[in-house]
Amino acid sequence: MKAKVTMNNLFADIPKNLPDELTEIIATSNHVRIERIVSLGHASPSDFWYDQDENEFVLVIAGEAQLRFENKKGLVGMEAGNYCIIPAHERHRVEWTSPDEDTIWLAVFY
Repeated sequence: MKAKVTMNNLFADIPKNLPDELTEIIATSNHVRIERIVSLGHASPSDFWYDQDENEFVLVIAGEAQLRFENKKGLVGMEAGNYCIIPAHERHRVEWTSPDEDTIWLAVFY
């Protein structure tokens, strides 16, 4: 049986009001998960670190953000078109996302 072809738009169906960051799984398999994340002034709590079992490729499609890595000094600024590859168990958090426009991320976990 053939898989169904689906089509959508990363800029579609974003609520006007985002009290919480929006995370949606776009596609998944046994070894890969692709998510769209939409932030609007959202950041990780100051005492929280992502510590994931998977590698992560993350691309900013629109907006701006700043990431902090536990083992590096300073912030990593990201804007539309910037991507980074975060190895598994590289502790990091989102320090800041633009409060004036949606920051749209495409994250691939593998």
